[in-house]
Amino acid sequence: MTTVLAFIFTLGVLIIVHEYGHYRVAVACGVKVLRFSVGFGRVLWRRQSSPQATEFVVCALPLGGYVRMLDEREGPVDAADLPRAFDRQPLRNRAAIVVAGPLANLALAVLLYAAAHWIGIEEPKALLGPPVAGSVAEKAGLRAGDWVHSVAGDDGDWQEVSSLTDLGWQVAQAALGRQPLRLQVTDRDGRAPRDLRLDLSSLETQDIDAKLAQKVGLGGPYSEPVLGEVKPAGPAASAGLRRGDRVLSLGGVPIVDAKSIVELVRGSVRDGQAVAQPWVVERDGRALSFSVTPRVIHEGGQAFGRVDAVPGQPPQRVTVRHGPLEGLQKGALRTWEVSALTVKMLGRMLVGEASLKNLSGPLTIADYAGQSVSKGLTFYLGFLALVSVSLGVLNLLPLPMLDGGHLMYYIFEGVTGRPVSDLWLARLQRGGIVVLLMMMSVALFNDVTRLLGLH
Repeated sequence: MTTVLAFIFTLGVLIIVHEYGHYRVAVACGVKVLRFSVGFGRVLWRRQSSPQATEFVVCALPLGGYVRMLDEREGPVDAADLPRAFDRQPLRNRAAIVVAGPLANLALAVLLYAAAHWIGIEEPKALLGPPVAGSVAEKAGLRAGDWVHSVAGDDGDWQEVSSLTDLGWQVAQAALGRQPLRLQVTDRDGRAPRDLRLDLSSLETQDIDAKLAQKVGLGGPYSEPVLGEVKPAGPAASAGLRRGDRVLSLGGVPIVDAKSIVELVRGSVRDGQAVAQPWVVERDGRALSFSVTPRVIHEGGQAFGRVDAVPGQPPQRVTVRHGPLEGLQKGALRTWEVSALTVKMLGRMLVGEASLKNLSGPLTIADYAGQSVSKGLTFYLGFLALVSVSLGVLNLLPLPMLDGGHLMYYIFEGVTGRPVSDLWLARLQRGGIVVLLMMMSVALFNDVTRLLGLH
């Protein structure tokens, strides 16, 4: 239920803001607005202060909205109302009305990102777990426990890294620009500074998707190799291990983080039988040795070891918060960066250099809406801002049926001095419908496969 309500609220806010942009500028230009609709289909709620006023409605299908303006192309217009018809407006007014919707979404994103920065959001500290073997991150010299303080591109302009989320964002931008990324790192205690270089040019263009950080080889948040819950009567408890034990080595392999413990325990099965492993742990300042024989479990037709103990501690978190002016600047900058990243990604998908799996539809939006709400207000504000940017950028694409398509018509009219003919308008509209239906089909297919775990 939370997911459904969050999805409906998300769409409602974005649609209202988008259509209000069209409505507000239309009214400012002297155009008569006949209806302001949120949704399509059967009318659920209606309000109109007078027969000559705008009719505000909420409809049953909340997957869009529209602002219907007085227009001679859609029906007869009284002579007295002709100056208020949309098609009688100067070109600059019509263009301003059309572009106002997407710009309203981008302005909303600025405010939402700013609000998230003002409130403050808790994110994992930029302490890295072990990099993937053979990955770009490992080749760059990153190690488990490295703390990334700042990054720089080719321009040499260093930017502070506020969190692991921020680092992932910087990596995505550099990868899309096919630029190397320099990192200033220390150990987890802030000592032994190093300057490393991520060579992102080795990535295939198809790697640029939502799992980019994993493909670069960046580990998840660093987790201390300290045991959490140790289940009674399990292999770990039976061997004498306790909650709070810091694992120093396992099977003779030095342990640097909790992920290493999991990997070594799972890989302890040989020919279907678990092999006893020597553990060395630190307890109360002393090093103690234990022999632990994992029990065997089967997953997906394979055998793995398990000791019934939870390794690791929750990752360190930092609160990212900014003042009023800086928060607004950060909001504007993030909106610009997300917009540019979206355009680049769409361009890469268009020429086949990025996977179409990056397209998401309503099911994914609903799923992420519910997840972000469960994480707290600032996470939801960030999610809402991201979708608002996507909606604004999508509507500016030069496709018939979208605001960007209408802007293309007006550019043609401004250059040639005459509007696009009705014949070409009809042809372009049909072509635009086909393109949009294809995009929606791909997005829905991606939604279903993602939810089924097939992506």
